[in-house]
Amino acid sequence: MSNVRLVFVTLPDEPTAVAMTRSLVEEQLVACGNVISGVRSIYRWQGEVCEDTEVLVLFKTTKEGFLAAKDRIVALHPYDCPEVLGVSVEAGHEDYLSWVKEQVR
Repeated sequence: MSNVRLVFVTLPDEPTAVAMTRSLVEEQLVACGNVISGVRSIYRWQGEVCEDTEVLVLFKTTKEGFLAAKDRIVALHPYDCPEVLGVSVEAGHEDYLSWVKEQVR
């Protein structure tokens, strides 16, 4: 198993997603983030079934960097209860995994 974590975060729109991604990369909390527009989310919130178009960002960080990245995401996020899911990366291209580790302080 690698030391890299993939962090899933949904946001309301592309400008918010790009701004958050740029901040986390500049602060070296993540190595990078992929901004994926056009995600359709269907969920239950406050007793109602809701459906929204959102933007998904896939951040790459390290096991050690996850908590700081999570805290910063929550601080910047406009939602009351943001989705922030950290998933362990089981395996990957070793050069890429090393690059991720080098980019996160």
